[in-house]
Amino acid sequence: MTSAFESIKAGLMEAIAHADGKAPHIKVHRPRPVDVKAVRAKIGMTQEQFAARFGFSTSTLRHWERGDRTPQGPALVLLNVIEKNPSAVINALSS
Repeated sequence: MTSAFESIKAGLMEAIAHADGKAPHIKVHRPRPVDVKAVRAKIGMTQEQFAARFGFSTSTLRHWERGDRTPQGPALVLLNVIEKNPSAVINALSS
């Protein structure tokens, strides 16, 4: 077999092990859940202000706050950072 095949096979086997949670050398960071409404209240913004400032749609924010949906992926990471240091995020997003 070619070295290209072996490389692809190794990558696929690593991906399968990772997906099955059997890749000990890989640590997956899972951001903790965030109480979006509490974060927004702590900052003192309306839903419209919070959504506009941080790039969420107002309807998505409402769904999160009602518990209809939960933030996932990059949105959850951003919300964790906002919760810890909102001024840093605001400063970073200011133009």
